Amino acid sequence: MIIMRMKGGLGNQMFQYALGRSLSLKTGLPLVLDRRHYDREREHGFALDGFKLVDMPSDPALLPPVLKERPLAYLYAKLSRRGPYLLREQSLGFDPAIAAVSGPVWLEGYFQSERYFNMHADVIRAELTPASEPDAENARWLAEIEAEPNAVSLHVRRGDYVRNAKFAAHHGTCTPDYYTRALDHIAQQMGAEPVIYAFSDDPEWVHENLRLPAEIRVVGHNDASRNVEDLRLMSACRHHIIANSSFSWWGAWLNPRADKIVTAPAVWFADPTNVNPDIWAEGWVRIEG
Repeated sequence: MIIMRMKGGLGNQMFQYALGRSLSLKTGLPLVLDRRHYDREREHGFALDGFKLVDMPSDPALLPPVLKERPLAYLYAKLSRRGPYLLREQSLGFDPAIAAVSGPVWLEGYFQSERYFNMHADVIRAELTPASEPDAENARWLAEIEAEPNAVSLHVRRGDYVRNAKFAAHHGTCTPDYYTRALDHIAQQMGAEPVIYAFSDDPEWVHENLRLPAEIRVVGHNDASRNVEDLRLMSACRHHIIANSSFSWWGAWLNPRADKIVTAPAVWFADPTNVNPDIWAEGWVRIEG
């Protein structure tokens, strides 16, 4: 089995699924999503049920023991080499050893690089598609976006990046200069006036504070329990201005258009000790700001 230890919010879970599924396709081994982390997690829950996943359910009793929950059982299993080999992410960037897995494994990490799964991009995009049809409100927005040839998604990540001092120091938020420069780049490349569809976990702040030389339509009707719908709408846009957020990373990546323009922050983490040289997908434009 390819066992993926799931953790983090929606965007992180999508990266974990994408790697696990890609290894499953490569090796022919079934994929199991180990969801036990969410038995104790308070801030996030397992968030992928809204997609068309391929996941073989498994009895939790048959999964490898977890160090924090069963330390002695974990150490015994590790020392005796019983069960699948535990492979942890050692750094933020792409790790060839993880991509080269060829047998049963238990994976733990965030794996934030398309290099892990781009060879199976079509399958991953199909499976990370909402499983249900949009409701009336989202269907209306979707039809509008699909009919707008100059639609550009723009994401403003606030939430815990602002409220939580630790997260703020680690991640930081994109500056107004970044959004201005990103919009200018996309407008020049398009040769037309972009129509901005703005997404955020704080839409009221966006209404009151986002000032750009373009028409801005704030998409603020989906709450956190319906963020899969925001991903559907984001990915329907022609081009993308993403934040330093795995959520808008996926909103842009799920757009299958070969001619899309994606701008991303040149600095992904505010903390200079954290660097992922492989976070930007191929062809994406890095914007200072």
